[in-house]
Amino acid sequence: MIQLTKIAKQYRLRDQVIDALLPTNFTVQQGEFVAITGPSGSGKTTMLSILGGMLSPSAGEARVLGENLYQLTAEQRARLRNESIGFVFQNFNLVPWLTAVENVQLPLTILGTDRQVQESRAVELLERFELADRADHKPSELSAGQQQRVALARTLVTDPKLILADEPTGNLDPDTKQLVLNALHQCCDEYGQTVVLVTHDDSIAKTAGRVVRMERGTLTEATERSLNIASAG
Repeated sequence: MIQLTKIAKQYRLRDQVIDALLPTNFTVQQGEFVAITGPSGSGKTTMLSILGGMLSPSAGEARVLGENLYQLTAEQRARLRNESIGFVFQNFNLVPWLTAVENVQLPLTILGTDRQVQESRAVELLERFELADRADHKPSELSAGQQQRVALARTLVTDPKLILADEPTGNLDPDTKQLVLNALHQCCDEYGQTVVLVTHDDSIAKTAGRVVRMERGTLTEATERSLNIASAG
């Protein structure tokens, strides 16, 4: 599913070279739920962006869904993202002038899916997230928790093989946080989808099947003890 080999990322800041990600190996199997945790600025989002084909590494090889990601053209990577990779962000990125159901349909619209299939799939997911009565509401008419559930429904509408979630439970109330987390676990447990979740919240990370920790651009397998120490700190 995912095989990163000696992946590294550097940025240039004036005359300085910043190592955002030191040479790293990372493997994820199909159907795994993996959490990447660590402090802000440690390289978590950089790693996720490379996995999603949105940020070219400075060195190394990224194989995702059987493809050598950065040997593909930009157009081929975009197609792979649209068809097989779902993204969930802390910022919902909903289109403000579209209704909830239209936002959920959007990825299928881009793929040119039959209109009736789009609507049926979108309504099905809104029902799954207890939002059927909000289908015709625009984002400004929804609470933060409702907007995140719409964003998650939009992510799942294409039935992606890989779901990349960047702090998806940040700023949510406890009930909505649990609902979003349960939905991501359901993707693995019931539908065999693969989830890679970035979070600074170690209590969220501990619910994953496997936890890795990012510190200063270096990735290591986390232990219960290391998570407890980080939480206490």
